[in-house]
Amino acid sequence: MAAVGGHPAQGGGTGKDAAPIEFRNAVEALAGARLRPEVQLTVEPAPRRLAPFAYAVTATVEVDGEELADGRLVLLHDPAGQEAWHGDFRVVTLSRAELEPEMAGDPMLAEVGWAWLTDALQAHGAGYAEPGGTVTHAASHYFGALAARDSSTEIEIRASWTPADGRFERHLAAWGDLLCICAGLPPTLPLPLPDGPSLGGVVPMPARRRPRSH
Repeated sequence: MAAVGGHPAQGGGTGKDAAPIEFRNAVEALAGARLRPEVQLTVEPAPRRLAPFAYAVTATVEVDGEELADGRLVLLHDPAGQEAWHGDFRVVTLSRAELEPEMAGDPMLAEVGWAWLTDALQAHGAGYAEPGGTVTHAASHYFGALAARDSSTEIEIRASWTPADGRFERHLAAWGDLLCICAGLPPTLPLPLPDGPSLGGVVPMPARRRPRSH
């Protein structure tokens, strides 16, 4: 397990030095999170227009030098709260990975992809409210000079939720597990049996795949 490094406790990536203590504590919690060694995090400039305070990291899942998935997590904080959030914090995430052909053809792929997220949050004990998002899968077929390349399908999960427990490190760890599941790696914690669509009562996971094409 690897700890998150390089998280300054002030400023939150917004360039503001007078961040409220609640936000600075949240960033400290992210800094103390323990993630899987396959997940490589990098702090990046946070968006400035979504909330008064924001903090952002990007992540890649790498195994044997190969990049299998990538994504971005942004922690937003508005001390006045926002009605749509039903709180004063919001987590916004993007997760992407290339799927194996047999997984790409699953008619329940969108539902399964969303279940990966909610199950990871539940498995890590991350309390959340007001979740929302999209699961997109797009197939690419190559022609002409690129005809030798295999067809590919990418899954993209965009999701946001309101952390309801103040345990921000759990939310980061759950998102890291989601990235690994998208990459075809098993979760670090047992996932709960889903209530929604699944195969035989267990949410299927894709097999290990080739690196994502860029």
